[in-house]
Amino acid sequence: MTHYLDFEKPIAELEGKIEELRRLTSDAGVNIAEEVGKLQSKVDKQLRTAYGRLTAWQKVQVARHPERPHFLDYVNTLVEEWTPLAGDRLFGDDQAIVGGLGRLSGYSCVILGHEKGAETEERVKRNFGMARPEGYRKAQRLMKLADRFRLPVVALVDTPGAYPGIDAEARGQAEAIARCLEVCLAIRVPFVAVIVGEGGSGGAIAIAAANRVLMLEHSTYSVISPEGCASILWRSAEQAKEAAEALRLTAQDLQRLGVIDGIIPEPIGGAHRDCARTIQAVGEAVVRNLRELMGQDGAVLRSRRREKFLEMGRQSL
Repeated sequence: MTHYLDFEKPIAELEGKIEELRRLTSDAGVNIAEEVGKLQSKVDKQLRTAYGRLTAWQKVQVARHPERPHFLDYVNTLVEEWTPLAGDRLFGDDQAIVGGLGRLSGYSCVILGHEKGAETEERVKRNFGMARPEGYRKAQRLMKLADRFRLPVVALVDTPGAYPGIDAEARGQAEAIARCLEVCLAIRVPFVAVIVGEGGSGGAIAIAAANRVLMLEHSTYSVISPEGCASILWRSAEQAKEAAEALRLTAQDLQRLGVIDGIIPEPIGGAHRDCARTIQAVGEAVVRNLRELMGQDGAVLRSRRREKFLEMGRQSL
């Protein structure tokens, strides 16, 4: 059953009528293909109109859509010889960050990212994509492994943010994120990161300080969630829509500001309406950027990556 967002109600009504007509066709043997075709044309037109003028808050809703492809969907489709690697060798294995070794279009890579889970039970197991310190320490371990064996790193980001619970704080959440960033900026291998859903706060950038940072067209990337920002500035999460506009968290805003390097187009109606095409587009963009980086010296890759992020700070002064 399709999950419709608030602004998709007219589309939901049309698609409901299409489904009723199709059931009528199968039950009564009546040929109503022409009427279905007309309604489908209306759906396509409304999707193009709605998704061509999304507000920042609507993009937040799309980025959070439960049917968007998740990390393991990308891995299962794009990666051959996938070998997951678990644990941080210090405390345990965090389920919100998944990583391992595999081949992406022939390139041996270390691939890691956030996994939110598809069903309720799995979402709870994955802590809704919010990693604890051991998740970021696992990411550090995998990136250091990539550096040791000269393997490129690919990171897929999709998290509301790092887990803010007492247990995470007690085990050094802030230190784990800071060390993860340090490793991101220290490795001497090609590094490509893609924001495929939500890119929330330090929990996102902890594995996204890459040579190339890409975003899916309707994903978001910001220092805080709109609800969190609204709670701080207006003392009420009800101002989340205004906060979303102020945060400049859309892919288009961030490319204009020089925070990201490219936007990967999504199918009309968002990634959740055609997961296969979305996954293919992400795979092609990652491989294209890896090819451009593969011939560069390790010291140059590291130097340019550091300079890239330092330049953002200089531009804001």
